[in-house]
Amino acid sequence: MNSISLRMCDCVYTYHYSTGKALTTPMAASSSALTSNRLRSETAQLLHSPPSFPRPRRALNLSKQSSLPLRAVGLVRSSSTTEVEYARTAEEGRILRVGLICGGPSAERGISLNSARSVLDHIQGDDLHVTCYYIDYAMKAFAISSAQLYSNTPADFDFKLESLAQGFESLAEFVQHLATSVDIVFPVIHGRFGEDGGIQELLEKSNIPFVGTQSNECRTAFDKYDASLELDRQGFVTVPSFLVQGYEFEQTGLSNWFSKNNLDVEQGKVVVKPARAGSSIGVTVAYGVTDSLSKANDIISEGIDDKVVVEIFLEGGREFTTIVLDVSSGFDCQPVALLPTEVELQSHSNVDLSEKDTIFNYRRKYLPTQQVAYHTPPRFPEDVTRLIREGASLLFQQLGLRDFARIDGWFLPPSAHATYLKGNKFGHSESGTIVFTDINLISGMEQTSFLFQQASKVGFSHSNILRTVIQHACLRFPSLHRYSVVSSPYIRKKYSKPNKSPAKHQDRRRKVYVIFGGDTSERQVSLMSGTNVWLNLQTFSDLEVTPCLLASSTNGSRAVWSLPYSVVLRHTTEEVLDACIEAIEPVRAALTSHLRSQVMDEIAEGLKKHAWFTGFDISDDIPKRLYLDQWIKQAKEEGAAVFIAVHGGIGEDGTLQSLLEAEGVPYTGPGVFASKTCMDKVATSLALQHLASDGVLTINKEVRRKEELLKIQPLETWHDLTSKLGSETVCVKPARDGCSTGVARLCCDGDLAVYIKALESGLARIPPNSLSKAHGVIEMPIPTPELLIFEPFVETDEIVVSPDTHDFLWEGNSRWVEITVGVIGKRGAMRSLTPSITVKETGDILSLEEKFQGGTGINLTPPPLSIISTEALEKCKQHIELIANTLQLEGFSRIDAFVNVDSGEVLIIEVNTVPGMTPSTVLIHQALTEKPPMYPHHFFRTLLDLASQRCL
Repeated sequence: MNSISLRMCDCVYTYHYSTGKALTTPMAASSSALTSNRLRSETAQLLHSPPSFPRPRRALNLSKQSSLPLRAVGLVRSSSTTEVEYARTAEEGRILRVGLICGGPSAERGISLNSARSVLDHIQGDDLHVTCYYIDYAMKAFAISSAQLYSNTPADFDFKLESLAQGFESLAEFVQHLATSVDIVFPVIHGRFGEDGGIQELLEKSNIPFVGTQSNECRTAFDKYDASLELDRQGFVTVPSFLVQGYEFEQTGLSNWFSKNNLDVEQGKVVVKPARAGSSIGVTVAYGVTDSLSKANDIISEGIDDKVVVEIFLEGGREFTTIVLDVSSGFDCQPVALLPTEVELQSHSNVDLSEKDTIFNYRRKYLPTQQVAYHTPPRFPEDVTRLIREGASLLFQQLGLRDFARIDGWFLPPSAHATYLKGNKFGHSESGTIVFTDINLISGMEQTSFLFQQASKVGFSHSNILRTVIQHACLRFPSLHRYSVVSSPYIRKKYSKPNKSPAKHQDRRRKVYVIFGGDTSERQVSLMSGTNVWLNLQTFSDLEVTPCLLASSTNGSRAVWSLPYSVVLRHTTEEVLDACIEAIEPVRAALTSHLRSQVMDEIAEGLKKHAWFTGFDISDDIPKRLYLDQWIKQAKEEGAAVFIAVHGGIGEDGTLQSLLEAEGVPYTGPGVFASKTCMDKVATSLALQHLASDGVLTINKEVRRKEELLKIQPLETWHDLTSKLGSETVCVKPARDGCSTGVARLCCDGDLAVYIKALESGLARIPPNSLSKAHGVIEMPIPTPELLIFEPFVETDEIVVSPDTHDFLWEGNSRWVEITVGVIGKRGAMRSLTPSITVKETGDILSLEEKFQGGTGINLTPPPLSIISTEALEKCKQHIELIANTLQLEGFSRIDAFVNVDSGEVLIIEVNTVPGMTPSTVLIHQALTEKPPMYPHHFFRTLLDLASQRCL
């Protein structure tokens, strides 16, 4: 084969390998779309068989009993636990069976999947097994495998449900199944049905034990308007609010409310939010009556909620949130509020106009952003922190909440003289006023969520706090009193063989440093990757794992911070660094230690009577700072291995690898030569261009210097590029940077002008839809690159997910699709994991979020047979392995490419030697398709062991 033809808009792009030239010819109208209803079943055949149900212990009273298989669903058991042992211990009542339910009908169901994945990761053990269930948008329930829980999005779930999951005919049948198949349910559904009493009422009617608050109390606390009225009756300071219900917009009534509260009816600033849609969905700022009603109408018309609350914007207030933990003996209530977190919203000079009205919305809560920072404990006067904890505990008790909850509110300074702050209500102090505004019955449980941030500050690991909550819930149900779930940091995986001398074995724990951060635009993804690797590895009893932050370069020197448990759990590297500074500042450190001791004493007082509580497992350490060379020498002295999770920069260009090799410190991933080659996209192409006859193709590239782009008129540059590349549209990317940063599709000279202006201005991001073709946020490299690559934009047939049927539509005209695939192994013997076909949700370029952030992006793993044949897929894997071994990769890497679905030929895009390792990254999907499946902890341990086997 001497050329490759790819569809580009209305032309066929033909690239000739021998000459390096390209031609474009008009293309006939596309054929009708192929509706791929077969994709789901074909995916199932290649991935996992549908799950079946656990063996019931109690009598099964179901009309459809005979139709229900009786095998275990998605249980990840210890390798030392045989099926016979499992059956025996289950019958003896030593294994607590937990039903984890996620999903739901609300817009927060994506976050629910992330929370459920985190819970699954941290609670399973030989004494506790989890069965996973999912409820879709249409309120249909499914039993799912634990492997499927690592899918990225609700769309990813829904696409696979019919083939990978066991569906129930009705919620009634689902609940009947739960009654005989699990001991206790842990609902992890955020928003509607999960927090409004819906799932709780179903469980109550069938007398099924569950974690959390009862249905009646949920209904009151979940509805923001009803909750505010109840708090007012209970004697708490509340924020005045107005209810807009249904389509009965009372402009006169709202105008009167504005006037009554001294708000300008034209420009008075208020918050508009759904009454029953969770903590973040649909929350916005409005100005005046007309704008308020318009935004209320938007919330209603979008189907978010038909009850909308308009409330006063608390100017000058500082937001906080606090987790409350019940430590009672069962039906009584003994709440203890953990250390509150101050939510600091930050405005930057280059922020979009749409972001000027800073509010703690969905994006700021769940995605990495420098527009918000957290402080635990808050930077409030000590009497205010005490008042928040006292009030949150009192509120928890008076509203009849159970087990745990998150309570949000505001601290208003004494200068706030609003009339609604007057009176003898709880919340007043000399330092200001506390106002509680939102109650979250099922708080987010992602890895760095408030629950784990605050719990770690008072001595709880992820596993310990979750197991404590579950065990406490068991106290309310006599049938569960016999269970004793151990709360210990090392409960799941005993990787090494048993040792008769535990003390000596403990002394021989192998030291591992997980390093992340850096100063590239991918540093936040690096933090997510490093945190995920650390949390998975630290559960191995034979490892001592230390998370380490590579700080930004200052005066040519780089520092590495060794981090205590609680400091790691942040959303941005800047926030981690600030937390380090706070932790070593004497006054701040003394206050934190004092408050921590108070909370721990209160918790211990309540839990000491329970034999299952084995104590706190997170020590009150302080971060330690070393220069990079000192840190490497320390690793050498301790015989530590380094797990590299630094994306881009010195983490991928061979610099860090070279420094580690010089001291003989083993590390994960490829060596110096391969790292340098793959970081430079031009060098990568040159290293592979001789493989064209073997089915490995490269794309023609034009390299331009930034200074050249700034001097020449965009129109002149555009004509030159399109002429040399033979393409009407081009893809631009930094020559030496990570996999997504600064990558954009340019369709005209105007797009090029926008991109050049972003380079000239040093923008951190190009806002959505700034270019001529729709796109999402384009994260830009910092500092701006000196070299830019321009190459033909490869137009493949779009794969579209139907929002109604969840089927995928694919025309299949060009016969090329985009894939990403992990490779793993030793140098010279790298093997390909199962490739994934990437589906872009917005625009033409996968964003950082779509690649790495849970709740976004869709990956078809493995590729359905309707798109690529088994033979072509096998050839594709062979070509991927050829690429990996030609580039001298080792350990693991990720290769992005286009593949011809008929021949399996591969057109290389780039190679990432430190790929994303976030909780829902595509590499996890691919590892789970291995036989047997490699769950995250096993996958990361395998990568670590490969590092130890390398020859330096």
